Amino acid sequence: MPTHDRSGALALLFMRVAAALLLLQVHGLPKLLHWQSELQRIEDPFGLGAAPTLALAVFAEVLCPILLILGVFARLACLPVVAVLLVALVFVHPQWSLEEGQFAWWMLILFAGLAIAGPGSYRLALPRPGALHTEPRP
Repeated sequence: MPTHDRSGALALLFMRVAAALLLLQVHGLPKLLHWQSELQRIEDPFGLGAAPTLALAVFAEVLCPILLILGVFARLACLPVVAVLLVALVFVHPQWSLEEGQFAWWMLILFAGLAIAGPGSYRLALPRPGALHTEPRP
């Protein structure tokens, strides 16, 4: 792998893992580990109910970051995260200034960028049914 390709792949790996770990640590794991208290606190902007809203948030903030760390379905895993961040910024906290919402904006930028770029070459590759297996180019 040429140096340019390797550094781009390493940059995507770093951004993917760092963003996912940050989301897990700051939002996902606290929601999962403190489920009952989070049910009382979670905003429900679409009237789905606290439990379904929290379940969707945990899916986006726990399962999706784990998939992203592994590089499995990485582009798809970014989409629920982007959706949750947009809901937070547009519907739950529309009064936030740019300064107050900067963490959410940065995360939105990172996860949208990863959805566009994909996981890079350092990822767990799952075999796909029907895919042709060829030797890598030198």
